[in-house]
Amino acid sequence: MANIENGRQSADTRSIRTVSSSHMDDESSLGSDSEINGFTSERQTDKYGFIGGGYPQIKVPIQVIRQRELKWIDMLGHWDKWMIKRFNKVRLRCQKGIPPALRGRAWLYLSGGKVKKEQNQGKFQELDQQEGDPKWVDVIEKDLHRQFPFHEMFVSRGGHGQQDLFRVLKAYTLYRPEEGYCQAQAPIAAVLLMHMPAEDAFWGLVQICEKYLPGYYSPGLVRLQQEIIIFHFQNGCLS
Repeated sequence: MANIENGRQSADTRSIRTVSSSHMDDESSLGSDSEINGFTSERQTDKYGFIGGGYPQIKVPIQVIRQRELKWIDMLGHWDKWMIKRFNKVRLRCQKGIPPALRGRAWLYLSGGKVKKEQNQGKFQELDQQEGDPKWVDVIEKDLHRQFPFHEMFVSRGGHGQQDLFRVLKAYTLYRPEEGYCQAQAPIAAVLLMHMPAEDAFWGLVQICEKYLPGYYSPGLVRLQQEIIIFHFQNGCLS
């Protein structure tokens, strides 16, 4: 999932491979390459892709899974009609759980990322080809190995998961240069990449930052500061 399109190795991708060695001595890292590789060789991944994860396996009959998948496939194929006429049913199915095989596609539809992507065809590729602001590139590169280091996509320094994460975050800084990069965006983008290709993850991140949590990732975390003040007032914490 989320491989580099057409085998392209951009300057940014090459920089990830060369810069990865500079993080070896970072005390905040959760382990060296040898430690992580040793861990992966002895443990299997859980259903979410985490190495040695202890999540309980909830066994759902295969027939139930297939029925849910067929319902979601039909719903996604007629999305506008469902959202207009049967929104409550869409919400109910979300509450029951989106089938893993369709989760990425469903998230893109639910967030409005599909529409945003269609309105900006070729935009991600355009941003992906640009080098990016060195200020943000440096910060992003330092954060890559901190995102889910025991997930199969991100366990390898400079691996395809970290490469795609870099591409998504760098593209966002170019798409919203006045906002730039916030460290809290990295784990969100990483989770999106666990379920969808880089371009879809980018538009999902755009929707989260612009539509659902505007201002939460802006310089100074303006919206978050406002929410904290409101919370304190509502709870009588301010004198």
